[in-house]
Order: sequence, then C-alpha cells, then structure tokens
Amino acid sequence: MGSLDTNPAVFSALGDDTGFQPLNPEDVRAYLHKAVDFISDYYKSVESMPVLPDVKPGYLQNELQAKPPTYPAPFDVTMKEFRTSVVPGMTHWASPNFFAFFPSTNSAAAIAGDLIASAMNTVGFTWQASPAATEMEVLALDWLAQLLRLPTSFMNRTSAGRGTGGGVILGTTSEAMLVTLVAARDAALHRSGSEGVTGITRLTVYAADQTHSTFFKACRLAGFDPANIRSIPTSAETDYGLDPARLLEIMQADVDAGLVPTYICATVGTTSSNAVDPVGAIADVASMFNAWVHVDAAYAGSACICPEFRHHLNGVERIDSISLSPHKWLMTCLDCTCLWVRDTHRLTDSLETNPEYLKNDASESGTVTDLKDMQVGVGRRFRGLKLWMVMRTYGAAKLQQHIRSDVAMAKMFEEAVRTDDRFEVVVPRNFALVCFRIKPQNAMTEEDADEANRELMERLNRTGKAYLAHTVVGGKFVLRFAVGSSLQEERHVRSAWELIKKTTTEIFEIEN
Repeated sequence: MGSLDTNPAVFSALGDDTGFQPLNPEDVRAYLHKAVDFISDYYKSVESMPVLPDVKPGYLQNELQAKPPTYPAPFDVTMKEFRTSVVPGMTHWASPNFFAFFPSTNSAAAIAGDLIASAMNTVGFTWQASPAATEMEVLALDWLAQLLRLPTSFMNRTSAGRGTGGGVILGTTSEAMLVTLVAARDAALHRSGSEGVTGITRLTVYAADQTHSTFFKACRLAGFDPANIRSIPTSAETDYGLDPARLLEIMQADVDAGLVPTYICATVGTTSSNAVDPVGAIADVASMFNAWVHVDAAYAGSACICPEFRHHLNGVERIDSISLSPHKWLMTCLDCTCLWVRDTHRLTDSLETNPEYLKNDASESGTVTDLKDMQVGVGRRFRGLKLWMVMRTYGAAKLQQHIRSDVAMAKMFEEAVRTDDRFEVVVPRNFALVCFRIKPQNAMTEEDADEANRELMERLNRTGKAYLAHTVVGGKFVLRFAVGSSLQEERHVRSAWELIKKTTTEIFEIEN
C-alpha cells in the first residue's frame, strides 16, 4: 500500500512559519536535481525494463492512497512512491525494444527546452502576452519549413518581408485537421452563398480508407454530415495510396448530386501501412472543385528534410495546408504538431476572437499574427522553444543522420523477413515501418494465418522483451514493426528479429 497521510507535527520544519512557498528557489533546485537524476538513470536502465507492464486496471489506486493527502510530505517520499508504484505501470515508449506504434522520439535538447518552457510557464496567446514566445514559434516554424523546402508562401517571414502564409504549433494532428476543416467549411459556405450554416448538409469531405481515424472524428466535430464523409477504398494496386482517378469520379458524382466538395485529406505515411497519397495529383483534382487540400504528414513528413525523401511532398505548392509532428520522428518531445497554411487569413477568419481585454496596439497594427487565432482554444504553451532548441543544437545534419539511421535499420529488418520463407512483407516498405506476417503454408488457411500472427504478437508482447502492434491491410492481420525509438540501435532490431523467429518456431511446433 502507499504512504499514509502525514502528521503535521512531524514536518513542522517545512516552513509553516514563513507560509507556503511553492517556488522557493532552494526547493526548485533540489527537486529538479532529483528529477534530473531520475531521468538520467531512467534512460540508462529503460532497456532492461519490460516494455509492457504486467498490471491490472485500477492497480494504482490500490498502490497509492485513495484519498488526497491533507498534509505535506518530503519530496523524497513523493519520488519514492513514483518509483515504486508508477514506473512499474508504465509502457516504456522510450525503450529501444518498443516497435509498436510510430515512435515518440525525444532528445536532451528537447527535454531541456520543455523543462525551461514549463518553468517559465508563459501563456503566449497574443504577441504582446509574450513577444519572444510568438517570435520563437514563428522562427522555429520557418526554419523547419526551409528544411522541408516548403514554398515561401507557407512561411511567416521571407527574405522579402512577411509572407501570406504561416504556421502554428498545436498539440496533435487532430487539432490541425479540425482547424483546417473549419476554415474550409466556412469558405465553402461563403462561396455557395449559404446564410450561416444552413448549407452545411451539402458539404462533402474526402480521404482514403487508410487515413487516420482522427480525421473522421474531426469531420464530425466540425459539423459535417457523416453521410457526406467519403472514405475511398484503396488497394494493393496503388500500394494503398489514394487513387486520384477514383477521387475525381466520386467528387464529380457528388457535384452532379448537388453537393459541394469541400476538403480532401491526403496522407504522407499512413498509420497502417505508411502509404503515401500522391499530393500533386490530388491537388490537381481538388483545383477542379475549389476544394481545400490538407496534407497529413504527421510521421513521415520528418523524413522529407532528407533530399532523398522530399519527392513525397511534390506538388505541395498547390495545397492549402500541411501538418507534421516533430514529436513522432524529429527528436522533439510531446506535444508538438506543426501546421502551415498558405493563407493565414483563411484560418484566422474562422477562428479569431477579439475580446476587449486582449486588444493591444501590436494586434491592431496588423504586423503580427496572434497565434490564439490559429487554434481551437486561447491559452497555449511555449512549444516553440523545444523545437528551436532541437534544430539549433543538432542542426540539419544530425537530424538527417537520425532519420537515415532508422530507415537503414528498418531496411535491414525487411531484408531479414524476406529471407525467411515463413513470412511475407505485406506492403512495400516506406520509411522505417515494416508490415509483415506469417504467411499461409502447408494446410494453413488465411484465417489460420491470421490467428498465428495474432498469437505471435501476443507471445512477443508478453515476454516484455519487445512490443509490436498490428493492423489489418487488404483484409489480412498484419504485424507492424516500427523502427525509431530514440535509443534504438541495430542490436535491438536484430535481437527482436531473433525473438520473432524463435517464437514463430515454438508456435509451429505446438501446432504440429
């Protein structure tokens, strides 16, 4: 059980006579030193920890007291309870044996930036609320846009002065989708002459069936009729990317039915299979209907800082918005989703709020963009600092090296899978994700193979030595092996493959 509530008499030395001082400088120094020691030790030891915890729902309330404490306790007590009760219940995304989902990368520079931002606790909703916070976000976004070779129309600042577009750092891709859906919705309603939202039932949106489920959730939140949300089937013929010809056919049918094509979500690196939708061809189709095109490059967009992957964004100059999440693959801890739009006014016209208490000369001058007007809420964290610190500390060269190393390890794993005739690679590898499975053999049916793959995944995950996730592609149960944890090295990938082979052999021996 956890600690009992503390007797106030025991801890009278905590400073009751001087009042409560939550930011006492000596406490800040002492507590953070202990926290930093924990973090450093954690990264040294996380490799030896089970990736998935062996705990039951509700376990933590049994470990720690159910009622909140009335009296203070030494910070050492808090840290002890954290170590003994919380850490054993964590899924260790930082583990080099984590291969389940797209990575949640981190770095010393990002941790330092996030720590400082948390300590300063800036709320930068307007430029005036914290000029440096806004300026830092603008700078970091423009730096990253240049690394991605985005057109200058997406930048806040260009060599010629202020650009027409710009960016904002949000929490997640879901937010990026939601705010751009709202902007596209309002623009379409305006074009169609609708009063208010009376015409919203005619608006249609489009995405491939491989598009992340958060897109369809965001559509509902933005008020689109679920009957007008088109999930377009994909197939192996297009490597599960969106087929522009099929998109054109469906959009034209909607127009013929009196509907208004409004928004297309293209993905560069889908979650299930890392499929890449053809950005340029989709933009060409969209232009026929004046529909907004958003590119979700949450994971794979980071790879496009490397010239050899940049072609996946070809045609980006003809889209309306693009989002990328450095917290996935660019060494910047959660949460950090970058959204760029070609015309910031299309976003701010839908999202702007201007209460009297936030009016100021800088905002009224029109020389700044208040970032509160490019997001759902008003309050916002100082996210730009950690992104800037990562780029400033490591530079493009180190970040490219990191991406290329992960891709090389994924390619190594893919080649190993192809050499074992018990397995198949289900879709061509893109970036650092390998989708593979035990293939049917001898008298096995597809259903038998699905069950064997499910058992393989469950057995692997129970060992605590590796963590894999699954998806369904082309009706098949498929294992996803995502390389990219910040601590991963070749030896971890090789060890995971040996474990996969050994476990597969055990499964076949039982069946025979």
